[in-house]
Amino acid sequence: MTNFKLLLGAGTAALSLAVADAAAADDQQAPAATPPAPTPPPYPAMGATLSNNAGSASFDAGPLGKITVNGDISGLAYTQTNPGFDLDGHMNKDEGIDFSNAMVTIQKSDGVFQFVVEGGLYSFPALGTSYTSATHSSSDLFGPVPIGYVKIAPSSSFSFEVGQLPTLIGAEAPFTFQNLDIERGLLWNQEPLVSRGVQVNLSHGPLAASFAWTDGYYTGEYTSLSGNITYTFKNNDTLIFDGEGNLSGNFRTCSFGCLAPALGGTGGPLGLATPTGGQSQGQIYNLIFNHSSGKWAITPYAQYSYIPSTNVGGLILPRAQSWGAALLAKYSFTPEISLAGRAEYIGSSGGAPSFAGNILYGPGSSAWSLTITPTYQKGVFFARLEGSFTAIGAGTRGFELGGLGTASSQLRGLLEAGVVF
Repeated sequence: MTNFKLLLGAGTAALSLAVADAAAADDQQAPAATPPAPTPPPYPAMGATLSNNAGSASFDAGPLGKITVNGDISGLAYTQTNPGFDLDGHMNKDEGIDFSNAMVTIQKSDGVFQFVVEGGLYSFPALGTSYTSATHSSSDLFGPVPIGYVKIAPSSSFSFEVGQLPTLIGAEAPFTFQNLDIERGLLWNQEPLVSRGVQVNLSHGPLAASFAWTDGYYTGEYTSLSGNITYTFKNNDTLIFDGEGNLSGNFRTCSFGCLAPALGGTGGPLGLATPTGGQSQGQIYNLIFNHSSGKWAITPYAQYSYIPSTNVGGLILPRAQSWGAALLAKYSFTPEISLAGRAEYIGSSGGAPSFAGNILYGPGSSAWSLTITPTYQKGVFFARLEGSFTAIGAGTRGFELGGLGTASSQLRGLLEAGVVF
């Protein structure tokens, strides 16, 4: 009996050691938990062809929390027919080379207190307009810090922002690296880019909305109300309605001094937005649908804008309106290679042959365009080629394309390459 007890005790001890060894072996063989993949910084919002760097630099800033530093450095080369005058009155050449962006963003994107500061050099190549260099664009338009705001987010469904804000309007964003194509389109030319003011953001289920009280087209007059309402479907497609309008009529009767900002090419996007009685005094609306499926991403949208009549030094500038439609699309051949394109048409009625009344190429003008942009991105590096054609269907001589404003079309080719860090 004693021997049996000894054997039983020895067997139990051996079994216990065996179980312990097996458990230890299992622990050693079990794969370590995979850490979550890093996510790209939320700002700036990017299009479907280029993406922010998920490995952007970040550091602990003590009481401020996690700070991320990211940005874009890129250059472009272009060749074109029928060049015209840039914002500063300099004649474009048939070809050129420049920085398209040299931008750095510092942001805090979590917690109740958040902020974004984006600064550097930038240019706005756009269809049917002359190219203005990055140095002149940065000094003539929104300064060296085009975007900078503080965001207070008490919850995931409510926040408000104050500062120099990106617009709520349109399907194309301001900077080249944010978009499917290098150049922005004819419809984009009608929209505000950056505004100063306050913005409120709300979300509930599939609905999200933002409303802002700002100076609209960067006029310095805080009289514009804008809004953006987004519905997200179960397949993640989105339907967006946005609009902006000036709520004050105080500046619809003014002296010729009202035109000074436009003549000097300062203040607003492309030097066209600031003059009183122009787009800054009107209204603009977009209906946008974003669809993605497999290798395809497609965005059709429609636009309407209205400019009221204005009395400038006794000269009555008639009211004007425009309407347009565009289709933007992208097809991905591989994760690194894609092909983007855009087709659009815009027409107008009314207006006057003056800086304050024009919304296109003279009273009752119209235009259409085609753009194609093959794109390559591998890690932080990207390169893309672009060919575009812009044609004026109707226009006023002197307000069309080319140095004399009499050309009815423009063919442009571009190469842009850089890094998104």
